[in-house]
Amino acid sequence: MKPRARRVSRPRAAELPAPSPKPTLQTPEPIAKGSIVRRAKPSPVLGHVTLALTLVLDRALAERLAARAVREGVNIEAVIVDALKAELAE
Repeated sequence: MKPRARRVSRPRAAELPAPSPKPTLQTPEPIAKGSIVRRAKPSPVLGHVTLALTLVLDRALAERLAARAVREGVNIEAVIVDALKAELAE
């Protein structure tokens, strides 16, 4: 004679959690806004945020950016911000 298998109690249909609602499709702008809320820190400059990035660049590009910064009398971060603004100004 085989020993009987234990009966496993299963939750009834009424006890199951309700399925989560389908996610609504968002446009890139609200997704980006949420990303900046999580990643950026407040800046002392009103209306700006501090967003720390680590860039991995070819040495030649890094040297060109540094040379441009020296010519313009600004730091390399300012050169990169200006390049990003110019690219996104479309």
